[in-house]
Amino acid sequence: MKTSTKNAFAGSIRRYSTLSINWRNVLLFFAIGLLAACSKQDLEKQLKEGATLNKMAATPLASPVGDVVGKVTVGYQGWFACIGDGSPINAWWHWTQDWGQSPSPTNKGMKSWPDVRDYTTTFATSFPNLGNGQQARLFSSFTDQTVNVQFQWMQQYGIDCAALQRFNPTGGEGPVRDAITAKVKTAAETYGRKFYIMYDVSGWTNMQSEIKTDWTNKMKAYTSSSAYAVQNGKPVVCIWGFGFNDNNHNFSAAACLDVINWFKGQGCYVIGGVPTWWRTAPANSDSRTGFLDVYRAFNMLSPWMVGRIGSAGESDNFYNNVNIGDQAYCNQNGIDYQPCVLPGDLQERQRAHGDFMWRQFYNMVRVGAQGIYISMFDEYNEGNQIAKTAENASFVPAGSGFWALDEDGVACSADYYLRLTGDGARMLKGQLGLTATRPTQPIVGNNNGNIPFGQTITLKAANNLYVCSENATQAMNCNRTAVGPWEQFTVVNAGNGKVALQNLGKYVSSENGTQAITCNRTAIGGWEQFDWIANADGTISLKGNNGAFISGENGTQPMTCTRTTAGATEKFRVNQ
Repeated sequence: MKTSTKNAFAGSIRRYSTLSINWRNVLLFFAIGLLAACSKQDLEKQLKEGATLNKMAATPLASPVGDVVGKVTVGYQGWFACIGDGSPINAWWHWTQDWGQSPSPTNKGMKSWPDVRDYTTTFATSFPNLGNGQQARLFSSFTDQTVNVQFQWMQQYGIDCAALQRFNPTGGEGPVRDAITAKVKTAAETYGRKFYIMYDVSGWTNMQSEIKTDWTNKMKAYTSSSAYAVQNGKPVVCIWGFGFNDNNHNFSAAACLDVINWFKGQGCYVIGGVPTWWRTAPANSDSRTGFLDVYRAFNMLSPWMVGRIGSAGESDNFYNNVNIGDQAYCNQNGIDYQPCVLPGDLQERQRAHGDFMWRQFYNMVRVGAQGIYISMFDEYNEGNQIAKTAENASFVPAGSGFWALDEDGVACSADYYLRLTGDGARMLKGQLGLTATRPTQPIVGNNNGNIPFGQTITLKAANNLYVCSENATQAMNCNRTAVGPWEQFTVVNAGNGKVALQNLGKYVSSENGTQAITCNRTAIGGWEQFDWIANADGTISLKGNNGAFISGENGTQPMTCTRTTAGATEKFRVNQ
């Protein structure tokens, strides 16, 4: 895990260019003379071309929109494993303190409990059953389906890029990290996401030579992938940990400069995960003195923020006293700026049902950042994850002490922070106007026709019986009198206002209206997407891409998606 002098934990990365007008920045840039080099004719030309004021304010060295500039990147650990998952490490990697023993209330390495309903392969633990009576199980990052579903979430929720964390690969963890890198490449290509390697140099004894060897012999090959992030025509690589003022990052400035320049010589665009106070280095700073030339050598700077703020007010304080100055310095020196945005430590109850995270999005967009780095995607160890998380006590092991997302009394769906990140990305790109008011609802309910994305629901038909997935082994039916695992469906955002219904890791398919519907698909395609239609009587209907409605067939035969109108058998009550 990443460590700093403030005992902050792991993570990393970056930032972006906003398309929204930022008047405070414009005034600042005029005040410090950054527009002095632009002639009247240049300005007129830019205006005619539709350039934003933020782009006009940047120096000529500022980068255009690419795979990291103008985008949201998530820090991706990918470091969870389970005994019996087939991984080279064959241990409860990062789930426990004693990796050789099963996770339990006395042997746990995580601070938050994941929601695992989307995973087809999970592993039993020694925790008590969940509050809903189901067995407490965890996922492994080594399982292909785990990586695929997590990158599918990135696609569904509009997350652009993943920075794959890579710690010292020469030790015992090297083989499993190598294997997960290959899985990330495949998943990123499949779901149209970008990724890049982010070296965390914490505690790396022979870093200066070994990082070059690792890139040359292993990681450089991944830059040929269509999914590998490119900025300014160059493959992206990030180095996290140069300049931190602790015994875990005791590299000299000369050694750090050598590594940065070596990667630049390899044709790379190099990001630096740097200390919070990299620019000012006040007393007791987390930054070593004499490192400003090191920081200035990076193409992009991403100052660390975990452990620094825990409330919206603290974010405002950093905006006024740190971020404005950081952004101005970076613009003046032709460096891209990628500040961190955190969901907050769930166990420390910092999240304020999304208000804390949204305030950071607002502050970083209005400061004019070139990109945003989310700390982190899957950091269940520190409670700073945005990936799906237990939404209430029924999805947490009984008596475990883990807080769920509703810890402050506001119900939140398991995917809430993924949805919130997607909206933050839209605001960064100018697709959503700059707003201090969080636009994302903790739960999207069924009132007024809203769709309950992220919620697990039941569907009861006109015959007063429940829809059943039939455990993906045969055609679906509407004939159950009670709710069991086969009668519960998670409402997944399939994009474009459409939904997918998932049960035990498989998706409902309309079969394009050619046969009885099933629940056996492993991915969302055209036949697995439905329009969610709210009826005036409080029921809902589901229309397939073939234009026909799902029918319960009154429970007398397998369900179909063949009806041209929604009558009684095509209407369902949600959670009744």
